[in-house]
Amino acid sequence: MKIMVGGTFDPLHDGHKTLITRSFELAGTGGHVTIGLTTDVFASRKQHPVRIFEERRTNLEKFIRSRNFPAEWSIEPLNDRYGSALDADFDALVVSEETLQAATEINRLRRERGKRKVDIHQITCVLAEDGKWISSTRIYRGEIDEHGHIRKR
Repeated sequence: MKIMVGGTFDPLHDGHKTLITRSFELAGTGGHVTIGLTTDVFASRKQHPVRIFEERRTNLEKFIRSRNFPAEWSIEPLNDRYGSALDADFDALVVSEETLQAATEINRLRRERGKRKVDIHQITCVLAEDGKWISSTRIYRGEIDEHGHIRKR
């Protein structure tokens, strides 16, 4: 199965790892996962600082290699919300609750371009110890660590 997933992945936290892992599970042996990684320009819209593209790419590659997933994979620059998902030949998008709307929009735009609709697989966001979503913003604010543990102040 050909899967697409995208994000900024900085810092690479347990929620991101769940999203990526699910992508590889769906792709399965012989499948392919395309990971859209936001470019520095696109990531600059974030409310918090973001590491440079190459550093984020390296961290993502280290995680993927450490898991020995059976599917092939590639990382491509993501310059906007859609990347190559509007025209690429693939089977499914894997998204979180936060990015479900973008996936729905991708399918709408694909239909307008005469492309087939792709499946959307939504994961549930991973919760921190306090019951709120693990997010990069919360990590940068110092509220939690990348595993969702409350930081002592």
